[in-house]
Amino acid sequence: MPRPKEAFEGTQPLTFKSPEEVLEEETMYTTYEIARLLQGLDPRVELDVETESVLLDWAIPWMMVNAESFVFAAPESDDEPGYYGLK
Repeated sequence: MPRPKEAFEGTQPLTFKSPEEVLEEETMYTTYEIARLLQGLDPRVELDVETESVLLDWAIPWMMVNAESFVFAAPESDDEPGYYGLK
């Protein structure tokens, strides 16, 4: 439900980290792992499907906006995700 701004004690700018601030240079990650890292989580942590879906909703557009910073490695098989890393 929308709320008026004055209902909050304060606001802050919405900022996103750069890929270089989130990822290690020599490591490749799945989109699922990147989504966790963007939230400050361990990339190996297990999440429920609903939470993972919400995190992906943020991670995928972030990756697209920062696409020039990434390289891609094809998955080893059709049922595995691809991997992304810093260019």
